[in-house]
Amino acid sequence: MIGKDKDRRVKFGIAGGTLPLTDTLVTMKFISPLILAAIFLSGCGGQAPAPEETDPSAVQTEQYGGSVATDEAISYESLLDLMKEAGEATVVVKARVESVCQTKGCWMTVKSDDPAVEETMFVQFEDYGFFMPKDLSGAEVIMAGMAYREVTTVEELRHYAQDEGQSAEEIAAITEPLDELKFMATGVVVTSR
Repeated sequence: MIGKDKDRRVKFGIAGGTLPLTDTLVTMKFISPLILAAIFLSGCGGQAPAPEETDPSAVQTEQYGGSVATDEAISYESLLDLMKEAGEATVVVKARVESVCQTKGCWMTVKSDDPAVEETMFVQFEDYGFFMPKDLSGAEVIMAGMAYREVTTVEELRHYAQDEGQSAEEIAAITEPLDELKFMATGVVVTSR
């Protein structure tokens, strides 16, 4: 029980002591924030909440560039078969990232999940409009765009090798142009890392 005396003192019913009212207000202004801080911090130091249940069929994806109709994706092997007969093909294709430009993420190479399929595909991004994360090696991607074959010059191959972080000896060993499968991506979805 708290009561006021005529001399503006506050009585504390439990201890029976008294303090001048002005000292009590100053004390309360100082103690109240401390009490609030203690309550707040005690909530932060508690046990971590249990992880939320997630649907295992729900896939976390990352989108780069334009839209990609992922439900229309063909396998990398199907694209290789298609390119045996076609000079170019506009497709949506699923592949595994082999490497990414370590300078900017402005190109990547992709491959099949099947180790027996050795041919890789060099991927660039339309109008230099988007880049990929540099740590994407090993990730599964679905890409929309145009596949085509083109000869890559020695100078370009050496530039890409430098971007990839290859040694001076490895770069100097590149002496022949390469006829390779390429892809100009309009959009990329990363489906797993």
